[in-house]
Amino acid sequence: MEQQEQDGRALLGKLRASGAAKAPATLLPAVMMEIGRGDAYTRLTSPIGPVFVAYNAAGVSAVMRLDDAREFEEAFRERFGRGVYPASEPPEFITRAWSTQFHNHTRASLDFDLRDLSEFEQAVLLKALTIPYGEIRSYAWIAREIGRPKAVRAVGSALGHNPVPLLIPCHRVVRSNGNLGQYSMGGSEAKRAILAAEGVNLAELDSLVRSGVRYVGSATTHIYCYPTCSHARRITERHRVPFSSEHAAEHAGYRPCKRCRPLASAV
Repeated sequence: MEQQEQDGRALLGKLRASGAAKAPATLLPAVMMEIGRGDAYTRLTSPIGPVFVAYNAAGVSAVMRLDDAREFEEAFRERFGRGVYPASEPPEFITRAWSTQFHNHTRASLDFDLRDLSEFEQAVLLKALTIPYGEIRSYAWIAREIGRPKAVRAVGSALGHNPVPLLIPCHRVVRSNGNLGQYSMGGSEAKRAILAAEGVNLAELDSLVRSGVRYVGSATTHIYCYPTCSHARRITERHRVPFSSEHAAEHAGYRPCKRCRPLASAV
């Protein structure tokens, strides 16, 4: 890395000293990324409006919703302690993944730069990454899934510090009672907007929360799920059985769904 930095700085020095030609705007970000001294960024459209997306050789490093490029550059440097440089146009791997995430309804295949996070925080975010498009899980679900069932509050804090929201979908994680809760990039209204764009029936979820319903079961299969699970959405109205807890469901003889893995399915 030290030799790469020396080579990169030497190249930049030669470019500055040369008056014969002007270096392309993309060269500085490319060199800085290569020597590990900075990230490049672009601006993309999301379900909650324009956002800035930063990336480097390790992967996507930040997604922020700010008013202008200068504000983003300052916020990025303050958080990560390194520079970020505008790219003339987004690289194909970013635009392809972005389109996949928001138009093809499937999880984008991307690498992420999570170097500044603890092992626990990384585990939380990588588990959130597995939640399918248009579905929600609880903070307690993530805590259980990563083997830390008592760390529910810590899970919430880790998600609140997610450096790449939208792409790592912390918006799909809610409170145990089904209440959507807050969102680091625009509050609860932004969270609702993203989930609505993914096809989540928010009116139904609000109704279930008011009624104290956390799970729904099928009277034909005797399996219960999170309400947004794709299996739950296939249950016909006359066969839907509401449950206030996983214990109530299992007391009634229902088994947890193997796809969405409600809490009582802990091993």
